[in-house]
Amino acid sequence: LESIGHVDYLDDPLDADVYKIIHEYDAIYTNPNKSKVYIGKELLDLAKKLKVIVTASTGTNHIDKVYANKNSISIISLTEERHVTEKISSTAELAFGLTLSSIRNIVKCHNKALNGEWDYTRYIGRQMNSVTVGVIGYGRLGKMYAKYCQSFGAKVLVYDPYLKVMEKNINQIDSITQLMNMSDVISIHVHVSDETTNMIGKNFFKEMKSEVIIINTARGEVINESDLVEFLKKNPEAKIATDVLTDEIRDRKNSPLFKYALENDNVIITQHLG
Repeated sequence: LESIGHVDYLDDPLDADVYKIIHEYDAIYTNPNKSKVYIGKELLDLAKKLKVIVTASTGTNHIDKVYANKNSISIISLTEERHVTEKISSTAELAFGLTLSSIRNIVKCHNKALNGEWDYTRYIGRQMNSVTVGVIGYGRLGKMYAKYCQSFGAKVLVYDPYLKVMEKNINQIDSITQLMNMSDVISIHVHVSDETTNMIGKNFFKEMKSEVIIINTARGEVINESDLVEFLKKNPEAKIATDVLTDEIRDRKNSPLFKYALENDNVIITQHLG
């Protein structure tokens, strides 16, 4: 980038830091996992010269895409860069790691050991070859995750209304409700959109097993966190392991799930590590 123009680096700016200077720039390059700045109307109205927003991510919920397009600002993301993303397995690996950590109670056992406890019988958990895993979304990451689970002997169910699953020993389920009824572990692998925002809410939680494990490495907005917290309170044997929180860029400490996790040990939160 420096070979074609002037580049400024803002390591971890506040909104106000960007607002003061954005009128000078033709392009923004952002890594949403390291930035608290939402690229929305307030910022874009000040960006009089801006032509393009480049984001080092497949997700784009840190950008007001509608308003950017309205102002003829192009958005470049990794979403369609298949030759790049097909090589990146980190999110699926993390989802699998969170799954193992949850069914084997690894984090809880570790914390109790540091507190002086030494009684493995309270944390034995289950084996992967004894659980049914439901995968919601069978794109790039859903396929990788399903393969990892299957290789450890789990029964794998998939719900994805937009494609046909061709792999052997993976059962495609036509009803998401049925998948929730049958699954010991539910792992979410969908992009956030108007269709998927809050898709996992009160009505779906009613269909889940009382001891279900939910894995979310997609986006926090896919799950209604208030409904999730109510479900966890009523079903203390249920767990969630998540790499994402609702509005994590701007206001993650006010996430209902984050607040619940401060006082309860059936939640694992990682810092958008995937």
